[in-house]
Amino acid sequence: MSVNVIEVKDVTVAYDNTPAVSSLNFTLKKGTCTAIVGPNGSGKSTMIKAIMQLVKPVSGKVTVENSSSKQALKNIAYVPQKGEVNWDFPATVFDVVLMGRYVHKGWIKRPTKEDKQIAYDALETMKMLPFKDRQISELSGGQRQRVFLARAIAHNADIYIMDEPLQGIDITTEELIIKTMKQLQKEGKTFLVVHHNLMTVPEYFDHVVILNKQIIAQGTIEDAWTKENVNAAYFEKGVGTWTS
Repeated sequence: MSVNVIEVKDVTVAYDNTPAVSSLNFTLKKGTCTAIVGPNGSGKSTMIKAIMQLVKPVSGKVTVENSSSKQALKNIAYVPQKGEVNWDFPATVFDVVLMGRYVHKGWIKRPTKEDKQIAYDALETMKMLPFKDRQISELSGGQRQRVFLARAIAHNADIYIMDEPLQGIDITTEELIIKTMKQLQKEGKTFLVVHHNLMTVPEYFDHVVILNKQIIAQGTIEDAWTKENVNAAYFEKGVGTWTS
């Protein structure tokens, strides 16, 4: 029997009294790799921020592993959109990855030898160890994304939530990120990923949420990833269709 690690029940989020998403009902199954797709402005990032308690719903409830407390969020490794990160912050690549360990000890305690080894291993996984002493501001877009996934790996969480991790990166980095995600999934990790490239959804993910302010469809790729569902989210009636 599959276990729900995240449950979103009747969630509505509004900005300036205008709903960004309405009446969302969604469950994330343990061990799955789920894409959230939808047109620009459809509420994909808002849905993730509601789960992470970065925005407060006007109605509804989100639970993570049957809890609505902030403590439950410690088991989620969160990778935000690149545009939400201050890349000029004076920190080395190693410092950024080591931040993934602070969730377990707070910001006051010094990192242990074990913490540092976990950070080194995460950098090695993402092929960024040679850059460990480089300032994060000096890296390319693809390299920065590798570092942030390494930080998520160092967190050693069971759930990964990532907002557009593949946008604007080189193909080598994209392939490495997907390879790493699939390996972590084999180890029992769960992924919820905002994704923009419709062509790669069936290849990269086993579940999908199709969103446009409301959830149009959700489920396995086999059940939910249909032309009808994609067209319902992306195209107004009579204004084009998706045919791939």
